[in-house]
Amino acid sequence: MEISKQCASHLLEIKAVKLNPSKPFTWASGLKSPIYCDNRKTLSYPEIRTFIKESLVQTLQTKFSNVEVIAGVATGAIAQGALVAEAMGLPFVYVRSEEKKHGMGNIVEGEVKAGQKVVVIEDLVSTGQSSLKAVETLRAMGCTVLGMTAIFTYNLPVAQKRFEEAKCALYTLTDYHCLIEQAADMHYIQPEEQASLIEWRKDPQAWADRFSQTL
Repeated sequence: MEISKQCASHLLEIKAVKLNPSKPFTWASGLKSPIYCDNRKTLSYPEIRTFIKESLVQTLQTKFSNVEVIAGVATGAIAQGALVAEAMGLPFVYVRSEEKKHGMGNIVEGEVKAGQKVVVIEDLVSTGQSSLKAVETLRAMGCTVLGMTAIFTYNLPVAQKRFEEAKCALYTLTDYHCLIEQAADMHYIQPEEQASLIEWRKDPQAWADRFSQTL
């Protein structure tokens, strides 16, 4: 719990996570959301970057002690995955969202062999679709995917269902619940905003639809 609170505080302090229920952000999918997360910002802050690296390493050593290869999800988790692999003295690969259009047409960059035990590193889990696509790619190559670790998850029901169906364990440094609590404790948000943020997580589309109706 201490790591979760500390990580959430770091993300808020450097505005890697922004909360604005009154002026929602538009995600790539077109969905209106009161939260925007860009964990790549953490790479610019050495102390926070080190904290995240060490916390991810601790998670892997605790949950996946037999890991043989670290795989980052392109592009947001390439740096995080490489840092973890370096700290643990393990091979590193990264998984593209689709095959490269030229050269060898790789979808996995680096060398991983069938039968190897892999842990996937993500920076952020939203709906889980793109994250689990990397898992499916590695499994199709014959790898044993032990699970996934990430910096942050929105705790969306759709993602939880997808990870259960994929039989993929997910461990994150912090999550939406903890982040909102920390934001309230830090007076980053007001009580009425906290209530709105809680409602969004339950049903993002319904929340976005209600917001659109108020415009």
